Amino acid sequence: MSDLETLEKKLLQPTDKFLRDISAIEGDILILGVGGKMGPGMAKLAKQAIDKTGLRKKITGVSRFSDKALQKKLEQEGIETISADLLDEESLKKLPEASNVIYLAGHKFGSSGNEPFTWAMNAYLPGRVAEKYKHSNIVAFSTGNVYPLAEINSGGLAEESPPAPIGEYGQSCLGRERIFQYFSQKNQTPVLIYRLNYAIDFHYGVLLDIAKAVYEKKEIMLHTGLANVIWQGDANEIAIRSLLHCESPAKILNVTGPETVSIKWLAQQFGAAFGIEPKFVGETQNTAFLSNASEAHKIFGYPRITLREMIDITAFWIKEGGTVFNKATHFQERQGKY
Repeated sequence: MSDLETLEKKLLQPTDKFLRDISAIEGDILILGVGGKMGPGMAKLAKQAIDKTGLRKKITGVSRFSDKALQKKLEQEGIETISADLLDEESLKKLPEASNVIYLAGHKFGSSGNEPFTWAMNAYLPGRVAEKYKHSNIVAFSTGNVYPLAEINSGGLAEESPPAPIGEYGQSCLGRERIFQYFSQKNQTPVLIYRLNYAIDFHYGVLLDIAKAVYEKKEIMLHTGLANVIWQGDANEIAIRSLLHCESPAKILNVTGPETVSIKWLAQQFGAAFGIEPKFVGETQNTAFLSNASEAHKIFGYPRITLREMIDITAFWIKEGGTVFNKATHFQERQGKY
């Protein structure tokens, strides 16, 4: 096993808190949209925890699975998979019942120019899912993009801040939230709306975008000069543990790391790691998409992987030639066009 594989395996181990909470979750777990960036890691993490605790609990992942190799890999890990187009009514009806549903399905990148599909995925489909799984606990993924830009000295916007999304992607995500809120009240379905603001891991994310730019000696735009980040493994643990905190009316929860991080400072850290002087362009504006996740930290504790560790991991991954998704996060986008 290579050093990269050893590092990845080590950081994907479930924590003791996670093992405790997954033991308290009653029933099977169904992950809708398992084929995206977070889904595979989430399903594997849940299966590892089940195996460690000896629970009799099934993890099932649903996706179109255009990548058949991913589907095969998940099945080899002991995760049941179902190929389905969730927008197809008959396919949705045939899905198995589950006590716990994690809703990851959605559309972001490529939403500009494909707005009807974006709204269908992000605002129509949630209603169909909410009706089918009215008797389940549902953790519905959302985004910090439902908030407006926040003042950089504000500490980020908390759950009580009124949403005011910029652009159709953010608007459609607020639509998703409102639909889940409606059906949570209508059917007394326990729901938690999970507003995630920049998960990262070895293969993608804000830190990887900045590190690659430094490593490749490209200019780094500073118009959006601050961001929030959280390690994907921590975000996945919180998502699954959130099944114990679903409520009706739906609970809203911001999920990200505790820091408001300077993009310039991050680039300088990677510059020091690579022995390269970062190149900057533009002036930092006084607003950014920033979330306050203190409520999540109160419930679940601070994330296990610290910012400094994320920086070290990302630098090591790039220097050692680790695989990346080559899908930019576009965290600098200020007009909501993805």
